[in-house]
Amino acid sequence: MKMKIPLDYVCVRSGLLCNRCQSLIDSGEVFDYEVQVIKILLDLEETQFKELKDCVYHKAYKVDDLLILLVTSGPDMTQQKWIKIARILQEKLNMKVRVLEKTNSIKNSAVQLLSPARVLGVNTVWMPDGSVQYVIRVSRSEKRLLPAEAQLLESALTKIHSTPVRIRVE
Repeated sequence: MKMKIPLDYVCVRSGLLCNRCQSLIDSGEVFDYEVQVIKILLDLEETQFKELKDCVYHKAYKVDDLLILLVTSGPDMTQQKWIKIARILQEKLNMKVRVLEKTNSIKNSAVQLLSPARVLGVNTVWMPDGSVQYVIRVSRSEKRLLPAEAQLLESALTKIHSTPVRIRVE
């Protein structure tokens, strides 16, 4: 068993993509930079983190110098191990890395992404045109604990959930 990834193992290892993998990149389903991220994760699975074999890699989003990985953890994977993996990726890619457990809940994603700052709540705002926007509330005293600028985090959550997300400090 190996970590589940959207591309073929051989393609990621060799760096030469088959037609199927290339079409995933061309269609935008997988981004160019994800090939490198997946390769590092596969190397880590072979060397240090055997637990990665039960995990699923879903997607990576890049917002400025912040990389967010969406994963589903296996039974033996702990938060501590993900933190170590994020640190290794940070060094190799030279950017901040956050690992999020894939969820459909905007609140759960926000709690993971904004930590150590606490999320006070998530409001649903119905716009006049019928669309929905989510507002994540963070206390003013914890603003300095945000892992990146609020705009970057908003942009990341908006990409992950394909719906507008705002962060409000109150």
